[in-house]
Amino acid sequence: MKISKAPFDDYSISTKKAHRYKTTAGSVKSFGTAAITGCVYTLALTALLGLSGCNSTPNIRRGSLPTTTLGIPLLHPRPPFLNPDNLGSHSYVPNPFEKNGIVYTCDGGHIDIAHVRANADDTRYIVKKTYEALMKKKKDFSFNLAFEQSRHKVYFTYPENWDDLSEQEREKTAQELSLEIGAYITFNATLWHEFMSWFGVRFALIDPQFNSAFSWEDVYSNMLGVTLAIEALRNPDQGYNEAMTKAIEKALKQLRVQPRKDAIKITETMRGKWFKGNRIPAMLRRNTDIGTDDGFISPVLTPGGCEDAQPKPLAAPSLDKLSSYGFTVTYKIVPVYLEANRVLKIIYPEGKGKYIEPLKDYPLIIDFINRQAVEKYNYDIGAPPDPLPP
Repeated sequence: MKISKAPFDDYSISTKKAHRYKTTAGSVKSFGTAAITGCVYTLALTALLGLSGCNSTPNIRRGSLPTTTLGIPLLHPRPPFLNPDNLGSHSYVPNPFEKNGIVYTCDGGHIDIAHVRANADDTRYIVKKTYEALMKKKKDFSFNLAFEQSRHKVYFTYPENWDDLSEQEREKTAQELSLEIGAYITFNATLWHEFMSWFGVRFALIDPQFNSAFSWEDVYSNMLGVTLAIEALRNPDQGYNEAMTKAIEKALKQLRVQPRKDAIKITETMRGKWFKGNRIPAMLRRNTDIGTDDGFISPVLTPGGCEDAQPKPLAAPSLDKLSSYGFTVTYKIVPVYLEANRVLKIIYPEGKGKYIEPLKDYPLIIDFINRQAVEKYNYDIGAPPDPLPP
């Protein structure tokens, strides 16, 4: 399977990477990627004003909560429900013609287009980093998320015959593995951000993000972006932006996207059930499905939204194929926030651990969040959590 090299060569990308930032106290969430060095001030303005970030880095975008609340002008604008026939062209760098906001689909529920685009661009970035590391036989690489101090570290173990392969064979293998590894790392890095939001981290020293943590469209929109990025990167005949534009259009059509006026009408039926408030919404419905139970991310569909609705789950990324190539990958997160100590206590009750390993630790963390969502906050998560062990 040949991967288009155009997505790797379109733009220069900083080697010190920041991942995403979301403001979540109200109706709007900022979301995207940008380099730290020389861009912190720009990103702060971007997040608050909805502008674009540094020109050499992935486009930073402003996400939205899927509610029909009025919002607060400038600070938390009214959520933009989009005309699905006019989403503009996807762009890895700032583009005023790219449209971001909320759409509703019969079989995928609410979709935050900004989350789709941002996760796609982040996947492209991590795939590139992974490919470069494999071709240079690096033992590891690391990155961090925007306005976060947690460090994400990826370690490789190579097969004994890696050096004996021809350049062409190594390139082919590295291309295929970088797609699988990149999807897995991106999705789990996104989940870590969601975990930190749940436990009240104030990214960029402003609003705590708890109100939007695991909002019902979040995880599915993120996973859709990762999935579409892999599809676009497998297309050797188109540039990344063009491939992503077509992939988004195709996916929304398959999920049966609804007209803007219908999306607003469908959403309003959940007022008082899934959200409440007129300006800044309080989110009552959460979706904590991260695929740990069956390997799939299921969407949350609005009851009565479409009469013949059939939810279309998305497969969660895994590293299952690596063993057939003789590779192993270890992914660890080194948290530094005070709030992260609460997460570490879930994994290490005796207080001896200092890092998170998503593959084995995320199921424990999401079980804790599920119980807390229901028992402490009385949120609707779609299904009762597993009971605490005796």
